[in-house]
Amino acid sequence: MKESIINDLYCPACQGKLECRVTEAKNNEIEAGVLTCKNCPGNYPVRDYIPRFVKEDNYAASFGLEWNKHSRTQIDKFNGTNISRDRFYSQTKWDKDLKNQKILEVGCGAGRFTQIAIETGAEVYSFDLSTAVDACLANNGTAKNLHIFQASIYELPFQKGYFDKIFCFGVLQHTPDVKKAFSSLVPYLKPGGEIVVDIYKKSVRNYFQSKYFLRIFTKQVDSTKLYILLTKVVPVLLPASSALKKIPAFGNSLSSLIPIINYKNVLPVKDEDLMDWAILDTFDMLSPRYDSPQTMKTLKRWFMEAGLTDIQVFSPGMIVGRGAKPDGNKS
Repeated sequence: MKESIINDLYCPACQGKLECRVTEAKNNEIEAGVLTCKNCPGNYPVRDYIPRFVKEDNYAASFGLEWNKHSRTQIDKFNGTNISRDRFYSQTKWDKDLKNQKILEVGCGAGRFTQIAIETGAEVYSFDLSTAVDACLANNGTAKNLHIFQASIYELPFQKGYFDKIFCFGVLQHTPDVKKAFSSLVPYLKPGGEIVVDIYKKSVRNYFQSKYFLRIFTKQVDSTKLYILLTKVVPVLLPASSALKKIPAFGNSLSSLIPIINYKNVLPVKDEDLMDWAILDTFDMLSPRYDSPQTMKTLKRWFMEAGLTDIQVFSPGMIVGRGAKPDGNKS
């Protein structure tokens, strides 16, 4: 944690001012210490350079496991693709130069979009509920304009109106209360600030997708045991899935009957990397405790109820929503 942001941190429980007792530091980075609230009994450890505002044992623990196991799989600079970069800019429509702005990244995982946000020159504040923050730090931690913390989407350690931009990709559907999760973010926007989120699309197809039947059972399995099982099962099923894809006309439909993720001919993933992506995203599909898709109509209503303007909701696959907080200074 950079010493420079201590004055910007507030207790997520009561919004009281925080102060830091540093026990280890180097090069203006706090490696270990404790953040204590001046207003309530709240205290939060700084461990391995990351302030931790939540306990590690939480509903997102499976995500911590997957992103530390596959810390580089989806990172553009390591896999040689522009998959994350293209998704980031196609969904946000933001400029590539955002110097002097503050961006909040909600649910950073291993940092696939963190890398892109950093390159805009903005001050980037990335957090995750899980220990995926450790993978994000390993991948992006040398950036001078990055601040990583572990926290809950429902209780953030900042004052309201702090951020110019907020984005949340691949996260909302995995929270216990999706609407509350979205609504919790809006107050942290500055007037005129922009928020962009995406979420799984709810449709009739959901009722026929194998993952929703399998998750009845797989989400009850210990995450570590499920991961080990999938490392044995996916290598057997992936070749069969790829063979079915080759069948003219019906190949993709037949392949979809095998309950694994196979990106062959879907994303520009190298053949030698397909297995890694398949294990990662099959686990990601089957392990979350919560998985709540929404409709475009519902997401648009949330944006409107939050008082946002310039609302755009569209579906390039997932549902993407964009909006801005009204600027009271404008007539």
